[in-house]
Amino acid sequence: MLMLTTRRLLAVLFLLGLAACSKSAPPAPSSVSSPSGTSAAASAPASALGDLTPFSVIAADVAARVDKGDLASAKTRIKDLEIAWDTAEAGLKPRAPADWHRLDASIDRALSALRADTPRQADCRDALIVLLGTFHTLQGK
Repeated sequence: MLMLTTRRLLAVLFLLGLAACSKSAPPAPSSVSSPSGTSAAASAPASALGDLTPFSVIAADVAARVDKGDLASAKTRIKDLEIAWDTAEAGLKPRAPADWHRLDASIDRALSALRADTPRQADCRDALIVLLGTFHTLQGK
């Protein structure tokens, strides 16, 4: 199982934040000229599902709350992810059904960990690390 320290998790979240910021203001027509004068795409390819940043930001916030040991607050906050994800399902799922199901399963694992009768911080942290890794992997496609 993927194990990250809090410092590594924060580094991953920082890099995800940088990636999100860099996508907010792409250069004009999203292309640059190569030395030969031809045009090439300027930004890294996004997920086939589209921009997952709004969802990953919520997941990162939940992970930060779990790291602080505030599982009650994390449980409340992950409800925002669940609602946003369910609301966007009709628009996202047809774009890349396999990716959607993969991410949905990761979200469900995080929800289950936080909603357990007696949630354990380690289980919640592990589920969120996997979830954030899934966001990262899909955004890299």
